[in-house]
Amino acid sequence: MKKVYFLQTCDTCRRILKEVNIEGFEKQEIKAHPVTVPQLEEMHSFTQSYEALFNKRAKKYKAMDLKGESISEQDYRQFILDEYTFLKRPVFIVDDEIFVGNSKKEIERLKQKIG
Repeated sequence: MKKVYFLQTCDTCRRILKEVNIEGFEKQEIKAHPVTVPQLEEMHSFTQSYEALFNKRAKKYKAMDLKGESISEQDYRQFILDEYTFLKRPVFIVDDEIFVGNSKKEIERLKQKIG
């Protein structure tokens, strides 16, 4: 399986989608088609952590003043389901691996995997 979750309005996502060969990928724009519970559970099965999927750079993270809060795994899960901007993006699933976020290291790993 090859799938990518992204946000069309995110410049970084658009840049990475151009940089990486996404031919043959199922694409899901998360604002128009929010992540479902089964999709989030699938991502969690790879990462074993909702926090790893959570975007701490989201404007709502600052607006809700969550930085000093003690947030449980279930809280992270609910935040991601309630608000698409809380999913760290882009998220690529390639066969049996997941690539979360836009760090140089993660994008290089992805490029290695898809050749």
